[in-house]
Amino acid sequence: MVELALAQKARLLGPVKNPAARLYRAVAKEIPFVLTIYDIDMDIPDARRAIKREFMKNTQIKDKRIVEMTIEKGYMELEDTLLQWKQRSQLIRLLEGYVRNDGAARKKLGDDATADEVFARSGI
Repeated sequence: MVELALAQKARLLGPVKNPAARLYRAVAKEIPFVLTIYDIDMDIPDARRAIKREFMKNTQIKDKRIVEMTIEKGYMELEDTLLQWKQRSQLIRLLEGYVRNDGAARKKLGDDATADEVFARSGI
């Protein structure tokens, strides 16, 4: 399996006190660049809060092997994002709260919908 550069570099740096904090800092540092290249109109503090929320979901994990695997996966996800291998919609879904979650519950437009109604629904 091909090793991704960020994950490999992080592993080569050796043991650290808190590898999750190192990953969090690496992600937080790249947020402005990611928001720019994916053209996501979101404030940087809001994006950082969303990322922090994702990190906090894993605070209950105590098994060292699972923690290492999760951190490795985090570096791979960061590299995939920076190389633009992800779709914009994947990032928007990650930045939950920025996008409405009730998309499936919306009322369908009828055949007699005007062009303005269709445009308003497109979210552009």
